[in-house]
Amino acid sequence: MREPTKRPWPWPPELDAMTAAPTHHTVLFENEHVRVLDAHVGPGDTVPLHTHCWPGVLYILGVSDFVRRDPDGAVVLDTRTEASQAPAGSAVWGNVLTPHTLENVGEHELRNITVELKHLT
Repeated sequence: MREPTKRPWPWPPELDAMTAAPTHHTVLFENEHVRVLDAHVGPGDTVPLHTHCWPGVLYILGVSDFVRRDPDGAVVLDTRTEASQAPAGSAVWGNVLTPHTLENVGEHELRNITVELKHLT
């Protein structure tokens, strides 16, 4: 099997979720292949500007409406205007995420376990 082409990540390591937003992310496991994160955002909380440089699988534990914004504050995604969200107990694919903030505008905790795949970038 051929190694995927490595593309340089254009954002500084200081924007990695674990550096820029450690109160909202917990590393459950990490090695050279994967990083497993527990992401948790309470109602009314806003996660500071951060990135996710690896794609992965998200296992949804808690669902709430949220707004994702780019570094300039422009809304990239508002789940209140989307048709539906993945329900708790489901697994979904998550692509890399460039710099963004995330505000929980709902009434429940947002929570997921993400298995980031380091060799897919």
